[in-house]
Amino acid sequence: MGHFVPPYPDRPTARLPLPELLARARRSFLEVWQDGHFAQEVIPTRVLAQRMLICNSPASVQQAFIDNPAALERKSPQMRHALEPLLGDGLFISDGLVWKERRRTVAAVTHPSRLAGLVPVMTALAAERQAAWRALPAGAPLDVLAEMGHLTAEVICATLFGRRLGGAGAATVVEAFRRYQGRVGNIDLASLAGLPDWFPRFRAGLTPEVRRIHAVVDGLVAGALGSGEASLIKAMAGAALPGSGRPMDATACRNEAATLFMAGHETTANMLAWSFYLLSQAPAAEARLAAEARAVLGGRAAGWEDLPKLPYARAVLDEALRLYPPVPLLARQAQAPLEIAGHAVDRGMLVVVVPWLLHRHRRLWTEPDAFAPERFLPEAPERVRHSYIPFSLGPRVCTGMGFGLAEGVIMLATLCQEFRLRLAPEARVFPVCRLTLRPGERLPMLLEPRG
Repeated sequence: MGHFVPPYPDRPTARLPLPELLARARRSFLEVWQDGHFAQEVIPTRVLAQRMLICNSPASVQQAFIDNPAALERKSPQMRHALEPLLGDGLFISDGLVWKERRRTVAAVTHPSRLAGLVPVMTALAAERQAAWRALPAGAPLDVLAEMGHLTAEVICATLFGRRLGGAGAATVVEAFRRYQGRVGNIDLASLAGLPDWFPRFRAGLTPEVRRIHAVVDGLVAGALGSGEASLIKAMAGAALPGSGRPMDATACRNEAATLFMAGHETTANMLAWSFYLLSQAPAAEARLAAEARAVLGGRAAGWEDLPKLPYARAVLDEALRLYPPVPLLARQAQAPLEIAGHAVDRGMLVVVVPWLLHRHRRLWTEPDAFAPERFLPEAPERVRHSYIPFSLGPRVCTGMGFGLAEGVIMLATLCQEFRLRLAPEARVFPVCRLTLRPGERLPMLLEPRG
């Protein structure tokens, strides 16, 4: 039996007319790619007034994000305008001196050397979720996307702020961000038409969701800073910014907390939800993961010392990230002329790296659309460098990469050793990308205890 091939949008064989291209982009970024794009190395293109160069080979990706970080530091206008209401000048969308100062501070408090001290929180919350699932009847329905959203929100809150986010608060943030994604524009027509950044963008319906999220985060920041408990946000607020020597002010703390909260719960929740879905359609992979987890854990929740002993759990997560990278399009706006793969890039052009294309590139992967976790096991053939970049790369690589992967392994192994999740009969799973790549709005599954 061959590997399971999960769903993906159709791939036109010819260039789409502009109205259809824009309509598809509005629905989901994943729908605009032609079949030939999955074999090309560099894709120069233009939409309205905006010229773009899509880097679709390891060599061109390195040239863009590693060899020329200064010229390609700035995020695209679409990403900046989509997230600025929520994140302000947070690290994800800032650049220049603000980014340099904040990056050093945030990287210091999220460094992998701190991970061992953060994992016990993940273990405790995994054990709590395990106990909660034990209390449910066999066949109980779960919206696994929402379930993982709440779980990862609790994890990031407990580690970031030093105490747990209450159930009502977690629900507020998760639901508000879901609505925010649904309302934010997938394309920035003003920028595509050549209009400047100061030209007003229409942001209907975003303000109420921003207020809800900011209210929760403001309360958490204030509580964390006023408590005697150590926390990441307290360490970040107390650190002197490298340039000025001053600590971050309250607004900066809120913006960075919102950035870490969004990145720390949304992307990890999507990774876990996709993993549970893929396992539900691949019985052999699910059985192998369950056997590994039972042998290592014996019913308890996974901890720090277990992470190296769970290679198949990690491989499942890596394969889920390959097939469904949480941020499947990384776009930068050139701030100086440069050359990439023999193509001239002028100031103002967009240079785009698309993990969705790169991770399914026919020249880089065997069975590129199939779910095959074994390709990420330690004994598997070595991958081409820069062919797999779910957390970006270069100076702007995600600072929480180690955190998210450790959390994913702990949650997946702890829960899969004891439970199967089966796709509900009425469920229709299909990837949709707005700000992040989700399996639709919901992921209805049925919970089944193992024997």
